[in-house]
This record gives sequence, structure tokens and C-alpha cells, in this order.
Amino acid sequence: MRNATVFLLLLLTTIFHSNAQNYYWVEFTDKSDTEFSISSPGDYLSVRAIQRREKQSIPIDSLDLPVNSVYIDSVLTLDVELVHSSKWLNGITVKSIVDSVEIAFPEWTFIKEVQLTKPNRKTKSTINKFIELSVTDQEPIDTSVYGESVHQVGMLNGQYFHNQDFKGQGMHIAVLDGGFLDANINSAFDSLWANNQILGIKDFVNSDVDFYSTHYHGMSVLSCMGGNIPGQLIGTAPKASYWLIRSEDTNSEYIIEEDNWVVAAEFADSVGADIINSSLGYYQFDDASANHTYTDMDGKTTRVTMAANIAASRGMLVFSSAGNEGNKDWKYIIAPSDGDNVIGVGAVDWDGNPAGFTSYGPASDGDVKPNVSAVGLKAIAQKSDGGVGYIAGTSFSSPILAGMAACLWQMNPARTALEVKEAIELSGHIYNTPSSLLGYGIPDMRWAAILLSNQSVPDTGISTKWLVYPNPVNDFLILQNNELQNQNKIYIELFSAEGQLIKNWIKHGSSRIILKDLPDTAPGLFLLRISTENYFETVKLSKNR
Repeated sequence: MRNATVFLLLLLTTIFHSNAQNYYWVEFTDKSDTEFSISSPGDYLSVRAIQRREKQSIPIDSLDLPVNSVYIDSVLTLDVELVHSSKWLNGITVKSIVDSVEIAFPEWTFIKEVQLTKPNRKTKSTINKFIELSVTDQEPIDTSVYGESVHQVGMLNGQYFHNQDFKGQGMHIAVLDGGFLDANINSAFDSLWANNQILGIKDFVNSDVDFYSTHYHGMSVLSCMGGNIPGQLIGTAPKASYWLIRSEDTNSEYIIEEDNWVVAAEFADSVGADIINSSLGYYQFDDASANHTYTDMDGKTTRVTMAANIAASRGMLVFSSAGNEGNKDWKYIIAPSDGDNVIGVGAVDWDGNPAGFTSYGPASDGDVKPNVSAVGLKAIAQKSDGGVGYIAGTSFSSPILAGMAACLWQMNPARTALEVKEAIELSGHIYNTPSSLLGYGIPDMRWAAILLSNQSVPDTGISTKWLVYPNPVNDFLILQNNELQNQNKIYIELFSAEGQLIKNWIKHGSSRIILKDLPDTAPGLFLLRISTENYFETVKLSKNR
């Protein structure tokens, strides 16, 4: 929380132990007399970052300029050490050098605010940051290609991209998370390493530790996008390239982690990332005085949300987990998923129903949140024990969708980040009637691609008003029609290729129908006829097993 004065006197504890320094956020008033220039962005941005701005007609501005080094040097004359600096929010994080002394931050005119962001005591956080669910009683749907990851890909109609070999090639995704345990050796990432798709690593928590011995969470998140184990797990963007960035201290929960997130996002911008996935969120801290309120979830108030909005304004897509608080006292979305320019992602089960834990919207200012939803209950991921299995949380629905967005953008490279975001939202299955749990609903990425390419659905002898997937089909089928008008009944008939009726259904009018009672037939080609009172169409289906 912001302090009313620019002068802060903090007493340090007299208890000595290692790594027990206080951490502070120091915000400056301006960037006057900086040694950097807007006209020379190559001094502080990569070529790829500059090209991203140019491609989307985004000008270099004062937010891109690094923090004034004179201001930094002045603060470092105190008993503090620099941790990192934020150019977007114009401040620095510092830590005390010596315990048991008084640190006075003078009333320098260039200091706007000082805040204690992590006190000098060691605590083990009692806050449950992540959700992991283990389930073992389900059979794979299509072990020949996706395994059970067919649910998280197929629900988004992601095979539309993959079947055309749009799998994220050339797209750079920054994964901001709490650790990447064994991501250098787990089998899900063999192809990433073999094809040089890991662009680099960066640790904003503790650069002295073994990066691949940290928490497993980011590793599992990465597998939802970049994983590639045929027959078990195919990520949504298995051919994209990835920056692995650690911003979260999983041993505690202090507001310094928001500041870590800010500089991690700035780093992602500076190296030219196209997409940020953040399966992290903030509202409650070990220091209760720093807790956010629901009012703060207005899309613009918390530091982490401000930075996420700025990241989006630099031409990146920013995906953020909506939160796992739906069945807790808080229940609402968490920062930075509330961001005005952020794509907050909720979680659903395989049938498209909201997961019991997914956080509620809207944002406190009334904006639709979450923006959209994807599979987050029984998602398939690389797990901490080295195996592939079920996992749960909006932590996983967010990267599943972020990877699909990489494929969508790859197919439509001339489009801006904002246009991609809007197309994803418009393709949601309940766009016209958004809900507090699903937002605009479950996107259909084929529809999003049509919107971006300015193509109308072709008017041919076989209409395509209905999207039917997965195709090839095995044990279930989803029928979706985002343009469906109110209908009393929908008639569905399954025929063999020779025209013999195999099974029929009568369903109440709905834009989304799930058929889970498909007949047990031999592999082959089939016809699915969908009829209403004034319309019908026929869809070709194939079955592999």
C-alpha cells in the first residue's frame, strides 16, 4: 500500500540470521536528466522488442527509459543494496545490508514513496499458492496423438492450427512463475531442448540457487504449452520458443513478489517476447497490512496489475490465471488478472462446466472477468514426480490458452496483440451473455482465426455454422454454434458413410452440445446431420479406433 509521506524511518530487528534483510520499494518522482534517450532505444531494448513496437505502431516513450542512475546511486549511499529496478513504475527494490540498525530514507525531492515489501524475518507461508489434483481412474481418449491432452486442445478447437502445422513456430513466450524443477531433464521438454526452443532463463528471486532445483510449478505450466510426448501430452504450442523466468518466492508471500513480477515482465519485453503467461496472482500476504481488497481489483490499482497493463501496451499478449479462490472466503479474481488489458483465464472441467475453485468476476469496476476460460480441472501436464498426469488450477488453464494464442497469432502475423485478444474474446461460446465464472466463455480458435483473417464462413453445400470436434472422434463429441438463435429442439443424427442411421438424439436448443453416449462402431467415415426447424447441415466425421 502506498504511504502518504516520502520519509520513512524503519527499525530493524536485533536478531541476526542469514538472508534476513528487510526489502523496500523506493519509487522516484521522474526520469529527469536520464542518460538514455527515446531516440536511441537500442541502448535498452533488443532488436526484436523494437520491431514488435514498430510492427504494431507503438511508439517508444518515457516508460521504456531505464531508471535514472543518479537517483539509484544516491539511495545506495544508505545501508542498502540494489535488488532490481523497474523502468515502467520508475523505482527500485533494495535490501538492507546490515541488521539491527536504523535505516532512514531522507526526504529527497526525487523520492515519491518508500514501502517495506518484505520484513527481516523468516517465515513459511501458510497461503496455498497452487492447486494440484491427482486422479488416476480415467482412460485416454486418443492415445495415438494427444492422449488425454485431447480435452484441453480439442475444447478450444486447437487442432485446427495443429493440423496445418501452426504450432507456435517463431513465437516467443515468457513464462513467469515460481520455479522450473527438472525442466532441463524431464521428457516432456526433450524436443524444446533439441530444437533450441528454450531461449534462456532469468531468476529475479535468488540468482545464486540452481534454477532447475526450484519449485515444480512453472515446469508443469510450461508443459501445458511446450510439452511433447506423443500419445500422452501435446502442449498447445509445442514448437514455440520460451523464456523461463522465476519471479515468485514459493516459501513466503510478501508484496515484494509483485515487484519481482514487474521487473520480470520488463525483462520479457526487453528481450522481445510476444506473449507473457503468468500463472501467479496476488491478494493476500504474510504481512496482512499489505493485503489487497476486492476494490483494488479494478484493473488498474495494484503495482502488478499496472505493470501487466503496461506490458500489454508494449504490444504483448498477457495471460494471467484468474485465481483458485472461488470456493474460499475471498472468492474473487486476483491481480494481475483484473488488468484492463490482461486476459484473465478461468478454469472449466472436460464438459465445459466451471471448476469449483475458479475465481469469480467481475472486476470491481464492472469489467468482464475472467475474460475467457479453458480446461483447468484434470488438465494433463508434466508433474513433479517426473510422470505425466492430471493437475488442476487456473494455473494451467492460462498457459493452455496462451499456447493456443501463439498459434493463432502465428497464423495471422500482421495482426496486433489487441486484435488477437479481441478475436479470442469474440469467439467465446457465451460472448453475448458473459458470466462471472466463465467470462466470455470457452474460445473457439477456428472462429478466432476467421475473425482475424476477415473471412466469412464459406457458404457451400455443406454448411459450417456448426463446429464439431474433436474430429477424428472417439468417445465424445462437442457441437458448437456461436450464431445459434433460440431453437426449441435440435435434432442430431449419425449415419454411416453408406447412409444407414446409426443413432439419433433430440436436444434442447443450445449453442453448445456435448455427446458423450456415442455408439461403439468400427473405425471409418460417418455423417452427422444437425437439424433445427428451419435449417440443417451435414458434417463429415472420421473415427480412428
